[in-house]
Amino acid sequence: MSSSLAERLGYRSDAKLLIINADELGFCHSSNVGTFECVRTGLVTSASLMVPCPWAREAAARYRGEDVGVRLTLTAEHELYRWGPITHAPSLLGGDGGFPRTNEDVWDHADLDEVRREARAQIERAILWGFDVSHLDTAHSTMLLRPEFFDVYLDLAVEFELPIAMFDATAESLIGFPARDLAAEAGVLFPDQDLWAPGVDARELLQSLGSLGPGVTELPLRPAVDSAELRSITPSWGARVDDHAIVCEEDTLRDALLDAGVTLIGYRALREAQRRG
Repeated sequence: MSSSLAERLGYRSDAKLLIINADELGFCHSSNVGTFECVRTGLVTSASLMVPCPWAREAAARYRGEDVGVRLTLTAEHELYRWGPITHAPSLLGGDGGFPRTNEDVWDHADLDEVRREARAQIERAILWGFDVSHLDTAHSTMLLRPEFFDVYLDLAVEFELPIAMFDATAESLIGFPARDLAAEAGVLFPDQDLWAPGVDARELLQSLGSLGPGVTELPLRPAVDSAELRSITPSWGARVDDHAIVCEEDTLRDALLDAGVTLIGYRALREAQRRG
């Protein structure tokens, strides 16, 4: 019988392990401040860097060895706050410069060779900036939802020996191809479950921690400190500020974790287990 992911990480098979990941490091200055404040509490256990974003280099200047992966980015959804490819990639440009705003636009027009070159360059730039990259993620699930894009995502995970963020089994049934099986066959590790739902905020998600099953679950947050900058960029600024508050200004997250009896881990634990084979 093959070992469960929890057992491969050195825990009992019935252990409830939780990765809390801040998934938009580099998005803006407010996100950088909020993310690092949350990670340094020890309650948020990893973060994902969006390398093409305007404040990614500033995030690198703040880095002190925390558990940080790369959130491979091929979209820029905001009308007035733009970013684009870090490589020469004409097929990855939207009509007004920068990445396209939607996954559909990316899927319809992207050249896969340019996708591969751009995604690899984002990882390599994070490494050049000094990050000890712990995992791969994908903004807006662009590289998870289509098999040809997932192939690039998985190939890079194998090349750089990194675990990946992944849909849970229930959500995978909606995308039409066996992404989890393909990753497992390639020796790439990923969480067993993803604690996320469209339109559900973090406070609501915390209420479900007590019913978690055994294995590794990821809970994504997008913490940011309140600022005029953040409010001018996105209408979701309030949810981001609230994610920061439940970690750094209240006992909400800490109490929920204690009540649920979960053990916090980061993606670096998965990376080391994957590299051990």
